[in-house]
Amino acid sequence: MEEKRALYAEDEIITLEFDDGASFECGIIGTFELDEKEYIALDALDDTNDVYLYGYVPTDDDFELLDIPEEDFDRVAAEFDRLMDEPV
Repeated sequence: MEEKRALYAEDEIITLEFDDGASFECGIIGTFELDEKEYIALDALDDTNDVYLYGYVPTDDDFELLDIPEEDFDRVAAEFDRLMDEPV
């Protein structure tokens, strides 16, 4: 976990908190746009290679994460994969 954590600046790490009381840290991979909506990709800072995708809404001093509707998720995931496959 420390190796993955070292990939991110402190302000690029957020803690996800769930209704059941569970929480864990994620590094912000980045944000992207699809169909005039913004999304964020998060890298779970644990022993997995999990990436979490959420809707992203910037606010005055922070941002809000939104669940992606099931009917949109495959398109959002495909766009994220496409972006990750692009040469830098």
